[in-house]
Amino acid sequence: MASKKAILNKIQIVLTNHFKTPEDAFNFFDKSGDGTLAKSEIVTLLKEAEINGFIRGLVSSKLIDGYDKDGDEKINWKEFKTAISEIVKDAE
Repeated sequence: MASKKAILNKIQIVLTNHFKTPEDAFNFFDKSGDGTLAKSEIVTLLKEAEINGFIRGLVSSKLIDGYDKDGDEKINWKEFKTAISEIVKDAE
């Protein structure tokens, strides 16, 4: 299984190589357009980052558990910005 650092690095690569800003990435993966990322949308981001299918569900659940501060089981823009800043820091 990939290490936390390897997973974070893959996410960072997708976000920095495919999008000009974190907001562009958020809007791209927010397929429903509701201003939040549901678990299925986070799974799509992880798939784009080439995270193994077996662990995508686990990682998406951990991301929601770790960053969903308002308890709606989704990641809003503010929570996403927090996650991205920590991903960039942890991947270094």
